[in-house]
Amino acid sequence: MEIVAKTLIAIVALEHLYILWMEMFAWETKGKKVFKTALPPEMFKPTKGLAANQGLYNGFLAAGLIWTFFIEDEKWQTNIALFFLSCITIAGIYGAVSATKKIFFVQALPAILGIVAVLLK
Repeated sequence: MEIVAKTLIAIVALEHLYILWMEMFAWETKGKKVFKTALPPEMFKPTKGLAANQGLYNGFLAAGLIWTFFIEDEKWQTNIALFFLSCITIAGIYGAVSATKKIFFVQALPAILGIVAVLLK
């Protein structure tokens, strides 16, 4: 189960690195394709700064998960992984309630699966 947990942590971290890239550097191109139903096209340019800020936060979440691969103490590794996966779960649930239900499946569900795997390892 440890391999499953680490794989899920890596997947969630990579997803959030992708979100960082999209929101910080490709908001007006890739962002328009990803969020085509959430925002009208004319809103991407004026919201570029806000998206970049969100992207930075997603990068911090990814960094926290990546950090767990370098923590040698198993208890701390578990606690840090659970903390960051929980943050992502809460953000995904909030996003699903406040924006679109798709966010639950894209962000919260992988993090929840990661939490379950970490707790079962």
